[in-house]
Amino acid sequence: MEKFGAGPFFINENILLSSAEHRGEPTDFVHSSAFGQWGDVMVELVRQEDDSTRTPFRDMYQKNQEGLHHTAIIVDNFEDTISHFAGKGFELATRCITRQGGVEFGFIDAVSVMGHMIEIYEASPALLGFYEMVKEASIGWNGDDPLRS
Repeated sequence: MEKFGAGPFFINENILLSSAEHRGEPTDFVHSSAFGQWGDVMVELVRQEDDSTRTPFRDMYQKNQEGLHHTAIIVDNFEDTISHFAGKGFELATRCITRQGGVEFGFIDAVSVMGHMIEIYEASPALLGFYEMVKEASIGWNGDDPLRS
């Protein structure tokens, strides 16, 4: 954080999902995320907390491995975006809804071409408000209190 100037990071631990499907099969994958801002770029640090093997994270990394997993985009229409990527040969690998807030998100498998997945979210006031709060917290941030709940 100090080295690159990203932050502060807002931590959401042990995110539970009300539904999750990975490559056509039901799955549970509990994960934690820390969201921070690095200039104009939102940064999400993620860690899978459970031992599920059918997850978008385990598709690319084994436990204790790390690296760039995805970039994310906010879209106008979730279903249209899935269709758009499918038409380009990129399948929806994972589709989930969070238990808290009911936020739907998915991972498009673009690993073969881009080296990572693409996470998609449909725009909502709650999601956009959260991202704006993270960005606002970074403006003038002096490095104090780098991890926040």
